[in-house]
Amino acid sequence: MPGLKREDVAHVAKLARLTMSESELDKFTVQLGQVLDHASDMNALDLDGVVATAHPFGLINVVRDDEVRPGLDHDAVMAMAPDAQDGRFAVPRILGEAP
Repeated sequence: MPGLKREDVAHVAKLARLTMSESELDKFTVQLGQVLDHASDMNALDLDGVVATAHPFGLINVVRDDEVRPGLDHDAVMAMAPDAQDGRFAVPRILGEAP
């Protein structure tokens, strides 16, 4: 594969409507060339028999099993609330009213 040319990077930058200085073109030509070389190395690997994965490690959820258990008593919770109305927590409006 022939190396990446500075003119190619300038062309891609123009298509992307990016303004680059001469030093940026030089810098990004080297960097983008390295990325493309690495991608070429990956393409050259023999991957026959290798199963495709989305992640290199097996992921396991570490959540506990659902377990039915009693909840809080509604009346006891409402008794502890600073302000309650009609069996619900009463809170100040978010906009326009002070507590």
